[in-house]
Amino acid sequence: MFSRRTEWNLQPNRLTLVHQEALSSGKKIIDLTISNPTRTEIEYDESAILEALANPKSLDYDPEPKGLLSAREAVSQYYAPIINAESLILTTSTSEGYSFVFRLLCNPGDEILVPKPSYPLFDFLAELQDVSLVPYSLIYDHGWQIDFHSLETALTPKSRAVVLVHPNNPTGSYISAQERQHLNQLCRRHKLALIVDEVFLNYAHGKPQPTFAANRDALTFTLSGISKVSALPQMKLAWITTSGPPAEVAPVMQRLEIIADTYLSLNAPVQLAAPVLLNQRKTIQPQLMNRVRDNLAELDQQLAMQRSCTRLVIQGGWYAVLRIPVIRSDEDFAIELLQRSGVLVHPGHFYDFPGDGHLILSLIAVQKEFRSGTAALLESANTL
Repeated sequence: MFSRRTEWNLQPNRLTLVHQEALSSGKKIIDLTISNPTRTEIEYDESAILEALANPKSLDYDPEPKGLLSAREAVSQYYAPIINAESLILTTSTSEGYSFVFRLLCNPGDEILVPKPSYPLFDFLAELQDVSLVPYSLIYDHGWQIDFHSLETALTPKSRAVVLVHPNNPTGSYISAQERQHLNQLCRRHKLALIVDEVFLNYAHGKPQPTFAANRDALTFTLSGISKVSALPQMKLAWITTSGPPAEVAPVMQRLEIIADTYLSLNAPVQLAAPVLLNQRKTIQPQLMNRVRDNLAELDQQLAMQRSCTRLVIQGGWYAVLRIPVIRSDEDFAIELLQRSGVLVHPGHFYDFPGDGHLILSLIAVQKEFRSGTAALLESANTL
């Protein structure tokens, strides 16, 4: 009855089952996996957001495949002065953006190279588009870097693009200038495109990092959206910017526009509200970065009081990777922590870490909960 592309294992994993059981029993849970900023006590300009969505022009249907010009101009201002509105395609989400680009570049069975560890969403997106994913490694040595040997070894005649997450989720690592140069050379040599996910770009823990939206040395699709830029995941506004050699960009935009025209998925109220929604980043991002810094300082203070656990270097984003003693599997540890202390964390294998001994913590959790949750976590880890 069903297509092979949806033949997934639909059984919840063990941690999810234990979490559901805890919630059903009424147990108080400290969620150190939280990624929804709307539930982390961040203050939004409610009146500005709601007023922007009440635009009477929303009652008029004006289909524009690439997205309304006013909305695209708002996004181009976010990148000003490096891109213009004509290089943009608006989508409802970065997930939809990936789908558009996969459809553009790949025939069934073609390959996309993706980093490991990274966010597990790619598997589902690729299967739905009949694309094969081939992993390449990120390696850790006083910081994360691309293992270019594994990347080049993974290339085949079916390779069509390399996915980068800048900064990576959950490792928090940016692509360095040297890596960028190497990637551009590799893509030109093998006729590959770059697909760059920059949803966390603005959340650098040090100096701001450059976007790939200005990359001209290889065909580049840069994806982002207000889910993270303005911490408004419920508003469903994202985009694809296209850059690279002009002779390649022109036919790309023609084809992307037809793909977008086929779906016309983005709604008018959000597009008309785009300037206001994007402007929210000016007050939202400082709040989130203050939260991230406070929680990271708290984590470091607690780590300094013990010797069993450490955290890996983070350059950006909302997450921390904690290294713990490998006495049992990460999932077993996470389940025991949830059952004993009511603290929810993600085991590293959820993000394709190659071995046990890694937990992923959200740094946007409310400070009080983060403090007590990490204290319980470290107490458990130090009594293994």
